[in-house]
Amino acid sequence: MKKENPTTENKQESPKEPMVPESSLKQALEEAAKWKNEYYKAYADLDNLRKSLEKDHSEALKYRAEGFLENLLPALDSFYIALESKPSSEEAKNYNIGFQYIYNQIQNVLLAEGVKEVVPKVGDEFSPVNMHAVDTVESPGPANKVAKVMMKGYYLKDRLVRPAMVSVTKEMKKDIAKEPSDQKPLDNKVTEAHKA
Repeated sequence: MKKENPTTENKQESPKEPMVPESSLKQALEEAAKWKNEYYKAYADLDNLRKSLEKDHSEALKYRAEGFLENLLPALDSFYIALESKPSSEEAKNYNIGFQYIYNQIQNVLLAEGVKEVVPKVGDEFSPVNMHAVDTVESPGPANKVAKVMMKGYYLKDRLVRPAMVSVTKEMKKDIAKEPSDQKPLDNKVTEAHKA
């Protein structure tokens, strides 16, 4: 009996794979790399858009009360001015105490929402960051100091809603007529010589 060679017998002819030219393979790899790059760009753009929308949403939530506060400020200013005036009668004093209590409640609610007042004191240094100079007043003292507070300013969290309205000091103008003369007095000998 003849021994059969298992390698030749079990060897099946595989279908011939078409030969792909090397240039087509290179072109396909370049195109795959191009589309992979486009995918990563689109993914990055989408991720940036998502982050931007999340930031906008959190900002909108953080400052949601800004429009409401801007509309409420004139009423708060009027309330503050009314409470600053001193009542003349006993009955008016009792009303004033009640109004002060209500005003304090409103202030507490605003504070809970993140509203902070900007109330500079007379003599404080003028700060253009949170103050608006409405007027200037001549002063013998230093310049750029708060002379008078006309309206409070307000922050909502870390955003300035309205600056404090203030008058600011400036240096006094020197009166020319009152300034001492720069001329030196004439020597007595010279004046006597002119007289003779």
